Amino acid sequence: MEKVVIEVGSTVTKIDLYDGNDIKRIQEKTILFKKHYQENHVLNEDDVHLLIDLVKEVKQRYTDIYVCGTSIFRKLNDEERKEFFDTFKRNTGYDFHIIVEEEENHLTVRGATRCVSDRVCVMIGGGGSTEIAIYDGTIIEEENTSIGVVDVLNVFPDLAQDYATTSLEEVMDFIKERLKLPKTKVDTLILVGGGHEKFARESGITYEDNTVYKDNHAPIMMDIDTRRKDTKRYFEEISLDAIRGNSSDPAWWDATRAMCAFVLVVAEEVQAKVIVPTDLSMTYAIIETFDK
Repeated sequence: MEKVVIEVGSTVTKIDLYDGNDIKRIQEKTILFKKHYQENHVLNEDDVHLLIDLVKEVKQRYTDIYVCGTSIFRKLNDEERKEFFDTFKRNTGYDFHIIVEEEENHLTVRGATRCVSDRVCVMIGGGGSTEIAIYDGTIIEEENTSIGVVDVLNVFPDLAQDYATTSLEEVMDFIKERLKLPKTKVDTLILVGGGHEKFARESGITYEDNTVYKDNHAPIMMDIDTRRKDTKRYFEEISLDAIRGNSSDPAWWDATRAMCAFVLVVAEEVQAKVIVPTDLSMTYAIIETFDK
């Protein structure tokens, strides 16, 4: 039976389809929930209606749908939460589930590590939060911080311009001062939760086949030296306008330089030799719950 998981983040809403055997990302949409919440201190009505319209669109094709939200939705007070829940249920027919920080981390790590046998670090990067876990058969260390790419863009808006004027080093220093980082060292950093494979394939950075472990949903990787060099090039030499001009979701690219800086900060802290960018999310673990 087909099941759909709609994961609503602070910036990107991801829609995954489970066909009974495999999971496929069928759509992504940028809805700037956190940015507008920070500006107005309430959920933006237009954002809420964009989400409702998106769910209605999916509902025309599928009926078994699970909708969940992270990051910014955790910040809603009781009154805001009730109003949003009621509006969402009344217009879509579905409940909206808020995933707490620790649960998001555990669900995503479970999906990202199902094919690994060695100790790895998993980074869940988002618009308003960053979760980092060290996995070695189970989670042995984790750090969760309420800071994400939207927070960085608020300080360094030039990162969303055609070429960045702020240096990579300055952005990394800003993140290091605020991000809780694990102490355990690993060889492999797995990136999840934010379209990292999509970024690698469409941004012009260098990647190769994943030879560390076999997972159809984690097919590529790059070594740390290559990623460091390409990130600097992405800040200084690669045109965002050119990429956005060929994208079906140009606003998604605004936060990618900020996310690249997060990735390097974590990779250098855990001393990773290899980075595996994926588009994996909480879906695998949520689907397991569906099937129980």
